[in-house]
Amino acid sequence: MMGSELRFSGVDRQHSPRRPQTFSDPNVIRRAPPYDVSSQAEILMNTQKKQQNEQLQRFAGLGVGLASVLAENVLSHPCIVLRRQCQVHHQSMNYHLTPFTLVPVIWRIQTSQSMTCLWKGIGSVFIVRGIGLASEGVLAEFTPFPKEVSRHSSLKKMAQHLLLKGLSLIITVPFAAASLVETVQSDIASERPGIFDCLKEGLARLVGVGTPHTTRILPIWKLVVPSVFLGLTHYITMAIAQYTALHTMKTEKEEEMDPRHEDQLQHAQRSIYETYFPELLASFTANLVADVMLFPLETMVNRLFMQGTRTIIDNTDNGLEVVPITTAYDGLFDCFKHIVKEEGFFGFYKGFGALCLQYMLHATILKLSSILLENIAGHSPNPQPKSRPEDPNRYQELGAGEVPGAQRSASPRY
Repeated sequence: MMGSELRFSGVDRQHSPRRPQTFSDPNVIRRAPPYDVSSQAEILMNTQKKQQNEQLQRFAGLGVGLASVLAENVLSHPCIVLRRQCQVHHQSMNYHLTPFTLVPVIWRIQTSQSMTCLWKGIGSVFIVRGIGLASEGVLAEFTPFPKEVSRHSSLKKMAQHLLLKGLSLIITVPFAAASLVETVQSDIASERPGIFDCLKEGLARLVGVGTPHTTRILPIWKLVVPSVFLGLTHYITMAIAQYTALHTMKTEKEEEMDPRHEDQLQHAQRSIYETYFPELLASFTANLVADVMLFPLETMVNRLFMQGTRTIIDNTDNGLEVVPITTAYDGLFDCFKHIVKEEGFFGFYKGFGALCLQYMLHATILKLSSILLENIAGHSPNPQPKSRPEDPNRYQELGAGEVPGAQRSASPRY
């Protein structure tokens, strides 16, 4: 080693000239800049678009919810009034099984009375629904009964949930009876009720348990069982129909997917139309199925509510006269026997044309909502993730002709 030249890795340290490290030297590692301005701007733009899309979906959801409430409660209320008037009119000759026979009756009623006569009792309907929701919430707070369940819940939880619904229905029975009277009574032969008359009449109906039978009004305890049975059956039917409709639409959507892109579609952001319209359609289907299946039971319960109240309603045969309610049923089964004997099988479906008219109107609003959601989904920003281009300056240049990054994982780090 003495006297010999010092060498390192085959390079003469004494005699070899020192080469300046320039960026043109392929053996020099090029360092990436602190950040890529274009990539940062793209990420910021995608974030802003995503926030705009979320805000648009929130506003669209609010609008769709309001449209659904408007269709179910406000715009369809005249059809509900006509349906209930036909159901409780036990002496009517025209059953109005189709919506076509109702058109001249509607025209005559509005001509002889006013444009708002078919919206009577709408305030009491909202009051009854508010009482139901409030009682359900209070009972859920002070009892172990769950307010909401899913298909994964145990049978015990579902039974407790139905018991909660039943207790809430029991509380609303007298107020529902008072609301029905305000809905069907004629504006010609009776005064317009006040806003809180539904509460006053409901409490009076509740206190008047010991009313003499000569008035033919049924006590509350005779109305509780059929009313709660109708409410729970309607709720269960709606839940089953809604789940079936949603499951069917989901299955059809999955069958339309391309299996090669299933993973990408699974994580893709759903459009506003795909988010809200299936829920609207399932809710519409559930309400329709439940109302059609339980229409005869609803007819009998409404007649029991009206008995003995001395209510005068519009004559649904011609729309020009008024008639009193003079039934004398002893209970649900007695009502069933009288309808079969005096009115026949179709007596249970009096006013079915009004129900058809109601859901025709609801379907029209649903179609308009579908068109609106499709337009919003077509114009809403839906950012897609983009792959960032490879920058050759980020990697070590291994030599001329080599693709940057192609052997990065395999080559050693110096």
